Amino acid sequence: MRWRLPIVLLVLALFAAACGDDDTTTTTAAPATDAPATTAPAADACAIENLELIEPGVLTVATGDTAFPPWVSGLDGANFDTPESKTGFEGALAYEIAAELGFSDDQVTWVRTTFDEAIAPGPKNFDFNLQQYSITEAREEVVDFSVPYYTTRQSLVGLSDSAAIGAATLADLADVRLGAQIGTTSLDFIENVIQPSEAASVYDTNVDAITALVAGQIDAIVVDLPTAFFVIAVQIPEQGAEGQVIAQFETPAQDPDNYGLLFADGNSLVDCVNDALETLRSNGTLANLEAEWLTAGGQIATITE
Repeated sequence: MRWRLPIVLLVLALFAAACGDDDTTTTTAAPATDAPATTAPAADACAIENLELIEPGVLTVATGDTAFPPWVSGLDGANFDTPESKTGFEGALAYEIAAELGFSDDQVTWVRTTFDEAIAPGPKNFDFNLQQYSITEAREEVVDFSVPYYTTRQSLVGLSDSAAIGAATLADLADVRLGAQIGTTSLDFIENVIQPSEAASVYDTNVDAITALVAGQIDAIVVDLPTAFFVIAVQIPEQGAEGQVIAQFETPAQDPDNYGLLFADGNSLVDCVNDALETLRSNGTLANLEAEWLTAGGQIATITE
């Protein structure tokens, strides 16, 4: 019995030690109820390092060659064709979007494109392009657009003796000689909605159309309303004449033009820019930019069907 007792005591001690080890292990493994999750959160798709960019860490924005007020710079001519100045509706908007995406001003760079080359199929040398591109089904077949950042209507601009003055319906414009820039919804509007008896004159740029207007080759041009204000305030006077916004169009056949930022087809950056635009819309920034750069006072005649 004497030699058995130490053995029994030894067995009991080993058993107790084993139980103690189990308790310790169990306590250590059990997580606290307020402990942080051990699984890493999903990467932020809109973080700068995850954006689909032409150049990593840089936002490359395109505008026209040349970029005109009130879209880039104001009607006073200061900072003309200088998008880096953050002036004009689109010039200022680009930097607001950049800030929402996390870019500083010095991380924004500008490139120039013609209107037509930007909407052509194929790769782009920009992340997005602002040139008053109307969102259309035909264009969406080859490029992508953001949600609209501005909505406007077409308008009619002429000189003080234009044959279009006094027009109140589309029928009144049947014999008026009209012109517009190639590739624009303004030209589409002349051809598909106004449908004048004489085919529209087509120009490479609005400047060319204005030159033809001042020279008496056409009676009026069709442009979006904000552009019309710049045409009569600056561009027509520069050619030694005086112009006026004859009317804006409000017809059932015409949906308002929705302008969208233009992207290469399939660029995932669109979703992040859409989020930024919705933030700028909800916090009033878009409305403030519109009021600062695009809103003009006074009553404008309306042409209906």
